[in-house]
Amino acid sequence: MAKLIYSVIASLDGYVEDQQGAFDWAAPDEAVHRFINDLERPVGTYLYGRRMYETMIYWETAHAVPDQPAVAEEFSGIWLRAEKVVYSRTLDAVSTARTRIERNFDPDSIRDLKASAERDIAVGGADLAGQALSSGLVDELQVFMVPALVGGGKRSLPEGIRFDLDLLETMPFDSGVVFSKYRLKP
Repeated sequence: MAKLIYSVIASLDGYVEDQQGAFDWAAPDEAVHRFINDLERPVGTYLYGRRMYETMIYWETAHAVPDQPAVAEEFSGIWLRAEKVVYSRTLDAVSTARTRIERNFDPDSIRDLKASAERDIAVGGADLAGQALSSGLVDELQVFMVPALVGGGKRSLPEGIRFDLDLLETMPFDSGVVFSKYRLKP
């Protein structure tokens, strides 16, 4: 059975975007990006909300950008090999390969996907991840805590949920970013 993983880069005060919708403060340096690449290699399917998908479209052609750092080229290859499912009621078409649209988030279809998938599944986008968390579908939470306080914006985790967690791993980086991986207890 595949794991459903929510991996998120968040400010110390728990936001993925600041009040203006910016997240430039969260851009990983080379060491963090290399670590992310290692985490993403086992992922066979990405589940995205529309806004996260539109952000990630960049990786479809990132490998062709001149002077692209090797770590970014590597991530582009990882992303291109994976299947992508975009949950959107407004998106008419997708512009990336190996991508399909689902109009509604259906917890039962995600359970079926987890049961049949040979590789792990990642959920991206705080809103969609919140639905997956609220439905009890997320197996693992990977948090990259950025040394920044942004004071408000879009929360990385939804309000009103409660889970006990088992800490599986931590990794501090020279940049001040701290990675923590947790298993959600049933």
